[in-house]
Amino acid sequence: MRERAQGGPDHGDYLEQLTCLLFLKMAHEYAQEPYKRDTHIPKGYDWPTLKAKVGEPLEAQYLATLHRLGPEKGMLGAIFFKAQNKIQDPAKLSRLVQLIDADSWVGMDADTKGDLYEGLLQKNAEDTKSGAGQYFTPRALIQAMVECVRPEPLKTIADPACGSGGFFLGAQQWLLAQRLNRKAAEFLRDKTFHGNEIVAGTRRMCLMNLFLPNIGDLTVEPTVDRADALIADPGARFDYVLANPPFGKKSSMTITNAAGDEDRDALTCERQDFWETTSNKQLNFLQHIVTLLKPTARRRWCCPTTCCSRAVRARKSAASCSKPATFTPCFACRPGFFTPRA
Repeated sequence: MRERAQGGPDHGDYLEQLTCLLFLKMAHEYAQEPYKRDTHIPKGYDWPTLKAKVGEPLEAQYLATLHRLGPEKGMLGAIFFKAQNKIQDPAKLSRLVQLIDADSWVGMDADTKGDLYEGLLQKNAEDTKSGAGQYFTPRALIQAMVECVRPEPLKTIADPACGSGGFFLGAQQWLLAQRLNRKAAEFLRDKTFHGNEIVAGTRRMCLMNLFLPNIGDLTVEPTVDRADALIADPGARFDYVLANPPFGKKSSMTITNAAGDEDRDALTCERQDFWETTSNKQLNFLQHIVTLLKPTARRRWCCPTTCCSRAVRARKSAASCSKPATFTPCFACRPGFFTPRA
């Protein structure tokens, strides 16, 4: 399944279809013995109904399934929110269904499933045409940051710009190596990770990336919100923050006037809990990360050194700031570190 058919969809579109189909197959497996779980998938829109069709009827059934499941609650609706069929050739769609149906995904080792899907995410990031590199942080950097934080069981971890969920997976691997008891294992599955991802397709990939190694549950609301993290203080506070926020310096929107000319208007983030009002996206994410922290929390994030310097200067000048003016050292990466490579 790693190879796309000649003339098929690009990597991002292919991965979106694989995500939806794979989720349907795994949900069906969870509904069987020995699990017998209620997956909340309506009859007539499940995996057996889909795989029983071929050609144009399969394409029509797939479209109907995407439209029907999108409004559902919980992880089911989150996975299918705004999902579209990007495989225009029914023969290719049928082949993909056959490939997915050939394996038992729930019974497969969690690491194997996770590695397979992460490999597809990395391939998508390397496809410079897709523009998806911004959603995939290199594994080596993730491991280094997790090792610095050294997260402990029964504590919460946040990423306000979680992309495909790489930091969550890195932290999960660290925690699983600590021989968790049942309480800690359940907490890791259901309550440890909290994130934001504003792009629907990327959030879908993130949820699947987490679901494959057993993070989250079919029947509950996912803890990765589809919202702009900078809009408001979420209220919740966390033990750790691991993040690689967007690199764009300025938040802006394009406005077209009556004459048809386009202009860019800077979007200033005004929040009472920020110590500086600015349109600098990097600095705003840094301020947001600080607001997410418990008093004893640890954090690691990636941002340019100029952003760190400005943040320190601004923080020192904010005498009324309620949090101590201290900063945990960030990771300084050489230019080109995040450039996708084949």
